[in-house]
Amino acid sequence: MKIKIVNKSPFKLPEYETKGSAGVDLQAFLETPIVLKPMERALVPTGLFIELPESYEAQIRARSGLAIKHGISLVNGIGTIDSDYRGEIKIILINLGKEDFTINNGDRIAQMVITKHEQAEFELVEDLNETERGAGGFGHTGI
Repeated sequence: MKIKIVNKSPFKLPEYETKGSAGVDLQAFLETPIVLKPMERALVPTGLFIELPESYEAQIRARSGLAIKHGISLVNGIGTIDSDYRGEIKIILINLGKEDFTINNGDRIAQMVITKHEQAEFELVEDLNETERGAGGFGHTGI
């Protein structure tokens, strides 16, 4: 699949690092570094704009290395870039760690995974079909 991309940063286009990679890394495109203090958040630009085919989305996910080593994550868990969005891809980062964290121009700050999706048609009903699980959730099967 080909995806149209505008790159206003000086960095190369995102690319898959291994044959089995599901996502590509996104880099911070900054004029000056951003210092994230503990529990502080920032909107970080990438300089990238994409045009996705209809019925596709780009999921923006945290990078596991930043999360485990520094407590850097996404405020919204997973971000969604819809197929009709044409603005710059920006990443909402939060510092869940105990120390300041500096984001520099070119740092790999998130990953992007392209996925297919469908839009559902919701049907209003009074009851749902019974299942063995029922309403069980939130750890009901144990740890």
